[in-house]
Amino acid sequence: MSLRLKINLLVSVLTLLFLSGVMALQLQNMRESVREEVVAANRVASQILKRTAWVYASQGTGALLSFLEGMGRVRSTDISLVNVHGAELYHSPPSPYKAGRDAPDWFEQMISPPPSEQFIDFPGGRMVVRADASRAIIDAWDDATVLMGSALGLLAAVNLVVFWLVGRAVRPFGRIVDALGEVEAGRFGVTLPRLPGIEAGAIGAAFNRMVLQLEDHIETERRAVRAEMQLSDSRELARWLEQHIEQERRLIARELHDELGQSVTAMRSMAVSVAQRMKAQDPQAEQAARLIAEECSRLYDAMHGMIPRLAPLVLDQFGLGEALADLVERTRRAQPGVHVALHVDMDNIDVAPDTALALYRAAQEGMTNALRHGQARNVRIELTGGAPELRLAVTDDGRGLPADAAARLGGPGHHGLRWLAERVEGLGGHFGLAPAPGGGACLEVKLPPVPQDPR
Repeated sequence: MSLRLKINLLVSVLTLLFLSGVMALQLQNMRESVREEVVAANRVASQILKRTAWVYASQGTGALLSFLEGMGRVRSTDISLVNVHGAELYHSPPSPYKAGRDAPDWFEQMISPPPSEQFIDFPGGRMVVRADASRAIIDAWDDATVLMGSALGLLAAVNLVVFWLVGRAVRPFGRIVDALGEVEAGRFGVTLPRLPGIEAGAIGAAFNRMVLQLEDHIETERRAVRAEMQLSDSRELARWLEQHIEQERRLIARELHDELGQSVTAMRSMAVSVAQRMKAQDPQAEQAARLIAEECSRLYDAMHGMIPRLAPLVLDQFGLGEALADLVERTRRAQPGVHVALHVDMDNIDVAPDTALALYRAAQEGMTNALRHGQARNVRIELTGGAPELRLAVTDDGRGLPADAAARLGGPGHHGLRWLAERVEGLGGHFGLAPAPGGGACLEVKLPPVPQDPR
């Protein structure tokens, strides 16, 4: 049911109640008027008849009958004359006023006064004076008919006026409903003009504010979705690049180990053989051959130092713990003045290759920063945990971190830390760099054994 129809029905009910109250008061007044008129007429007739009936009655019944016939009807009063035997000698004629018409029975019962009869006794008979309210009731019925017609006309007029006024008043709400339908259909650019009326104007202004805020929120959400998609694409691209870079590093490391390593070893063996053969024949040729053998040895050592930095082949063959032990051993040989400790307490679980490589690279980066930037003398690597999380910590006693937090989390000159942080977050882990107790720095990485989507 529409608001317009509801308001119209409400006004109709209130108007009908008001008219019903007016009609009830009017009927009450009609009942009182009829009663007063009948009582007054009956009293007047009784007084006249009491004074004159005895005069004519003393002259005989015929004289009284002639008097009554000559007098006729007295207003709303019925007069009857009966003899001592109860036989009716006379009855007043019917009223000519609105003859042949009577009010409905239900209306007559509603406003009729109580029956009223008076008796005048004289020698030879009795006169009965009765109140007759039928003519007063028909007048009241005619008045009530006019009143009810007027009330119905007023009710219809009020309803038409209210229907028209309410239609004008609620017309702006139809535009608001249409605008809400546009918004529901996904067209958020709709706005409402200035609407007439205080309430409609306030609703229209609030709707326009809501649409503007909704557009802002939707645009912000779109930007966020685009940024998230771009970030996801960037992460996928970075992961793809990391995988291909690692594959190329492994290929290069294997080529160095298998091809170049064998070639350098063969060259060293041939140089040693030449030196032994030329020892007695040509000392200069022997010396040159031994120099070639020594350079081959240095080249072989340098190549074997590059291979773990390119790709930790031991990680693929023996696992994360052995790879960290190899990293520590090589660091000890390269930095004899630095004390490097390793502590591994890891549950016997399967670690995904991406996770193992990220933890190994974190240990490499922490070790490099501690020795190169922090000039540490003591470094400790800890690998602990299991499912659902592995923790790697590299702690040193070096010069500590810069005061600028942005710098120590991948600012200028710290591309390795930035790359490591993005790599860890891409695997669904946590990267942290903070001052170590007692000085130095502590690099911490937490990763699930199996990579997870950080979103």
